[in-house]
Amino acid sequence: MADADDIQQAKYYHHDVPQRNSGYALKGAGSYDWGMQNRLARVFRPDSGRTVMLAIDHGYFLGPTTGLERIDVDIVPLLGQVDALFCTRGILRSVIPASSAIPVVLRASGGPSILRELSNEEIAVDMEDALRLNTCGVGVQVFVGSENETQSIHNMTRLVDAGLRYGVPVLGVTAVGKDMVRDARYFRLATRIAAELGAQMVKTYYVEDGFETVTAACPVPIVMAGGKKLPEIDALTMAYRAVQEGAAGVDMGRNIFQSEAPLAMLKAVNAVVHEDLPPAQALELFETLRAAR
Repeated sequence: MADADDIQQAKYYHHDVPQRNSGYALKGAGSYDWGMQNRLARVFRPDSGRTVMLAIDHGYFLGPTTGLERIDVDIVPLLGQVDALFCTRGILRSVIPASSAIPVVLRASGGPSILRELSNEEIAVDMEDALRLNTCGVGVQVFVGSENETQSIHNMTRLVDAGLRYGVPVLGVTAVGKDMVRDARYFRLATRIAAELGAQMVKTYYVEDGFETVTAACPVPIVMAGGKKLPEIDALTMAYRAVQEGAAGVDMGRNIFQSEAPLAMLKAVNAVVHEDLPPAQALELFETLRAAR
């Protein structure tokens, strides 16, 4: 311990400068606890308020999807270009390097395979295990309009309750029910239900007609789902329109890892999401990077 006689008198109090505590500007997050805000600030870049999330959780019901046969070979090299990774705990523990600083949103629901009724999911990850894995969020499927609608919503609300205890945000992932049309009316319903019941972020599909009403009506950030593999220009256009119409980023999978040049595509998507690069210029960037690899 230093000698008390040598301790200098504190004098830089900055009494003329009001104390600051910058509020977190992410949509709907102003009243969250510090830990919740901090985790969300790792998923959504504070400079842009947006995220480019890479979804590689498909194997939890599809098995070894094309492009995900060897995640250590095909996906790990991409991690330096993503803001967050959406994956299962099995892949995280077995394949993703523990030295990685990439924030992880953990798939927390599951049960049936593609061979069964997909809406019959249960909670598949305990929140304490999510914390043990140092995750920044958990994701759960919500099947509004399906046979197991209430069950899937209760899966989400139970995770929300657990997440509030520990400061872990929940991503509600909307899935199209069998009796619902994939349009803005349906997604307004599904995303609003997820947000009303506590999800701190929502993942949903893009629709060309009325997507801005979906984002406007949802009080928490919406992340656009990539969906099926599209030609690069179509995927880039979809991502551009989504963020211009209010999405807080994208969570793309097949349009990245099934691309002919995944790293080039990922960099192009980053430019669209974080720099508002128009689709035609983003495609030029993709082509240039692909040719240079």
